[in-house]
Amino acid sequence: MSETTVSEANNGSDSQPSSISEVTIRLAGNSQDGIQSIGGFLARLAGRSEREVMTMMTIPSTISGGASIFQVRLGSGEVLSPGDKADVLFAFYQHSYDNHVNNLAKEGILVYDSDHVEPHEEWLTKYRHIGIAISSLTIEAIGGTARDKGKNIYALGLIGRMFSLNTEKLERLINERFSGKGESVVKTAMDAFQAGYRYHSDDLSNLFSLARGGAERSNQVVMSGNEAIGYGLIAAGVRFGAGYPITPWTDIMELLRRELPKYGGSFIQCEDEIASVSMAIGGSYGGRVAVTGSSGPGISLKTEAIGWAVMAEMPLVVIDIQRGGPSTGLPTDVEQSDLNIACYGGHGDSPRVVLAASDVEDCFYTAIEAVNIARKYSVPVFVLSDQAIATRIEAFNEPDLNTICNDIKLDLSPVPSHKPYDLSSGDGLSRHRAPGTRIEDGRYPVVTGLEHDESGHPSGDAVNHISMTKKRRNKLKTLADELPAPEIFGPESGDVLLVGWGSTRGPLLEAVEQLSNGGYTLSTMHMKHINPLPTGLEDILPRFKSVYIVEMNDGGVYGYGQLAGILRARYADARIKGINKTAARRWKVSEIIERVKARLEEEAAV
Repeated sequence: MSETTVSEANNGSDSQPSSISEVTIRLAGNSQDGIQSIGGFLARLAGRSEREVMTMMTIPSTISGGASIFQVRLGSGEVLSPGDKADVLFAFYQHSYDNHVNNLAKEGILVYDSDHVEPHEEWLTKYRHIGIAISSLTIEAIGGTARDKGKNIYALGLIGRMFSLNTEKLERLINERFSGKGESVVKTAMDAFQAGYRYHSDDLSNLFSLARGGAERSNQVVMSGNEAIGYGLIAAGVRFGAGYPITPWTDIMELLRRELPKYGGSFIQCEDEIASVSMAIGGSYGGRVAVTGSSGPGISLKTEAIGWAVMAEMPLVVIDIQRGGPSTGLPTDVEQSDLNIACYGGHGDSPRVVLAASDVEDCFYTAIEAVNIARKYSVPVFVLSDQAIATRIEAFNEPDLNTICNDIKLDLSPVPSHKPYDLSSGDGLSRHRAPGTRIEDGRYPVVTGLEHDESGHPSGDAVNHISMTKKRRNKLKTLADELPAPEIFGPESGDVLLVGWGSTRGPLLEAVEQLSNGGYTLSTMHMKHINPLPTGLEDILPRFKSVYIVEMNDGGVYGYGQLAGILRARYADARIKGINKTAARRWKVSEIIERVKARLEEEAAV
């Protein structure tokens, strides 16, 4: 059969499963129901087969839990976003039904727990409803004491039957997931899954068959954005880090605390944010590139010590997993409002490097790039991610670890003399020697947050301060010349260029594709290197009549957001305008399309 979408295939026939090219499934319940586990299993199944996958989740900020969703998009072709509308909605409670039925695609399928959900008459004719007593049937399958922890796996079995998924691989994943908790837990989970898969209903069984995208993939890895950053840091040679827990950074901290000892390293949970960044700077001073991280509130606390690292020219990696702000803000929601503090946070002229990862795979390689830049330029490097990427699960090709892994070793070889802040070097780079290195002329340098001379000794001389400030600034200019210009998707010139950064990449690509198919002439460009901006960008922007910066932060007093402000300040170009959103949710493709069309209509009317 030809490959179709769920809505196109959903004709009510149950004689043969319909072959579909992709599906978006939304699971809506409470955070304690383990719906994230269902999505995780589906994502990892895709990673071990021949399908692309991308996920999205929301979790409550309260300790007691609350309403939560997990959305997974599976496809035989390239998947760029978690999807706008769900083809299939699993609703575990009445609030799940009421709050998410509007997110179903046309002629979508709504599977609901009939123990807790009463369908509304107005929706019965619009969407195909399938009621299953999920809670009761889970109790029947595994017993009453385990029902709250088992109905998610029961629902996974229902999804497996509904989409004719590979049960052998799913059972293997379940065994891997629960094997560390004992045989009884594995048996309970397997009983729940098999009971769900065996559930027979003419409305549910083998409705669809998800098409394959090509050959079996045995070299894919599946992980979240936070996991990718953590493993990227390890691959880059980081062996020490320090941090303090805060959502959504904590997952990286826990991964490094668990994994670094396997490679001879360690990660320390400190008493606060200031102690953690100071300890990481100490690790870098000791001859290693160390890492610290946080989210917006913690980054604010770290800024003074980061300024010290700028002055002392210490290599340091700072991970910022952005969330809604300011202050405590929206701890579990997405925003891109930390760009200004990453670029400019702190007093005085304190240049630092800022990189922004665009997806899960890019998180891995951006972490490696950040470590390499920090080492080469002896400068703090920020890696910006956000809650959407942090919790998203994707599959990507296994990295070639033999070629990308670094082993940062201490070099204690004696040197005749040493000036770490040598002004005559020409390239402006500082070259620190690890403490303990013998300096044969006996003139040992020092490290201080005071302005200093070439050996690090404090100096208040005006001419020296001018030279040192120029040196610290020129390092970033040297880096800018080495950075590649951003790639343009679409025509190299034209009417409109959509520019994004971070997690907007996928939705922007899809939006431009759909707009282009609708007769619009647009291109998109994604920014990874934000401070410094890559040399050559000044040749790209003038090729387009209008430049719209799509980002998840406020349009501000003057109608444009933080990246737009940086680009306008750099290029003094009033054609750079903002398309902004602060709804604490990721950009949907449809939202970008609507906003771009509205902006074009506004400009045409002028």
